[in-house]
Amino acid sequence: MSTSTLPVSLRSGTVAASGRRRSTRLPLWLVSWLQVGPLALILIVLFALPTILFLVVSFYDYDRVGIYPAFLLDNYRELLTTPATWRVYVSSLRFAFIVWAITLFLGFNIAYFLIFHIRSGITRTVLFLLCAIPFWTSGIIRTIAWIPFLGRNGAFNQILMGLGLTSHPLTFLLFSDFAVIVTYVHLFTLLMVGPIANSLSKIDPALLEAAVDAGASRWRTMVDVVIPLSKTGIVLGSILVFTQVMGDYFVVRQMSGGQSASIVSMLSTQIQAMEYPPAAANAVVLVIFVAILVAGMMRIVDVRKELVK
Repeated sequence: MSTSTLPVSLRSGTVAASGRRRSTRLPLWLVSWLQVGPLALILIVLFALPTILFLVVSFYDYDRVGIYPAFLLDNYRELLTTPATWRVYVSSLRFAFIVWAITLFLGFNIAYFLIFHIRSGITRTVLFLLCAIPFWTSGIIRTIAWIPFLGRNGAFNQILMGLGLTSHPLTFLLFSDFAVIVTYVHLFTLLMVGPIANSLSKIDPALLEAAVDAGASRWRTMVDVVIPLSKTGIVLGSILVFTQVMGDYFVVRQMSGGQSASIVSMLSTQIQAMEYPPAAANAVVLVIFVAILVAGMMRIVDVRKELVK
C-alpha cells in the first residue's frame, strides 16, 4: 500500500516519524570532528603544548638562581656559534647515516628473503617472531648485554683468541664508536625490516616473473621493479631509524665510554646543570633539524598517498 492511499492520520504520523529520524541525525561535519577529537586532544596535550612551552622557555634569561621571562636570542646564538655544538651534531649525523646504511642493507635483505624465498606462511610467521622476540625485552637490557660480549675479556675476544685469529684482546670493540654502531644496528634493524617487508608483500610475484621473461637480470629486476615498488617501506623504515638514533643518548653514553656525545646527551647535561633555557633552545633546534630530515625523505615518497593505495 502506498503512502498516498493511507488515511490522513497515519500519513501524518509516518511523516512526523521520518522527520524525527532526520532530526536526530548529526551533521556530517560534527561526526568528523567527534571522530578526530580524541586523537587531536591527545596530540595537543602531549605534543603541541609541551612544544610551545619549551619554545617559549628557549627565549628566557637564566642564572644560577632561576630563569626569568624575557625575549632573548642569546641561547640560540650561543648554541649555533659554539664549535662544540657543531661537533656533536656532526657526530650524531655520522652515527645516523652509518646505522641507516647498515640497517637498510640488512633489513632489505632479511625482508626480501622472508617474503620471496619463504613460501610457507607459517614458517614466515615463525621467522618474523624469531626476529621480534629479542625486542620483547627492554632496550636498556639489550644494550648492556653487549658490554660483557665485546669487553676485553668478553666472549667475542675469547672466541677470536681461541681460533688463533689474534694473540691479544681487541680493545676497540668496546667503549668506542664501533660498539655504538653495533648496538644501534642490533636495536633498530627490525624497524627497517617491518615496513620493507610490508611493502614487498604487496608486490605481485608475476611482475618479477615477467621481468625475468623479458630478459632482465636479477640485478635489473631488483633495481627496476623491486626497489621502486618498495620505496614506501624504505622511507618509513629510514624515518624510524633516523629519529631513533638522533633522539638517543643512552647507547652513546654507555657504549662509547664517554668518548662520543649525542645531541640528547648534551641536552641532558644542560638539564642536570639546571640550564633550562639553553636546553629548551637545544630541543627546539633538534626538533627542527629532525623535521627537516623527515620532510626531505617525505619529498622523495608521498607516504600518505602510497599507504592509502
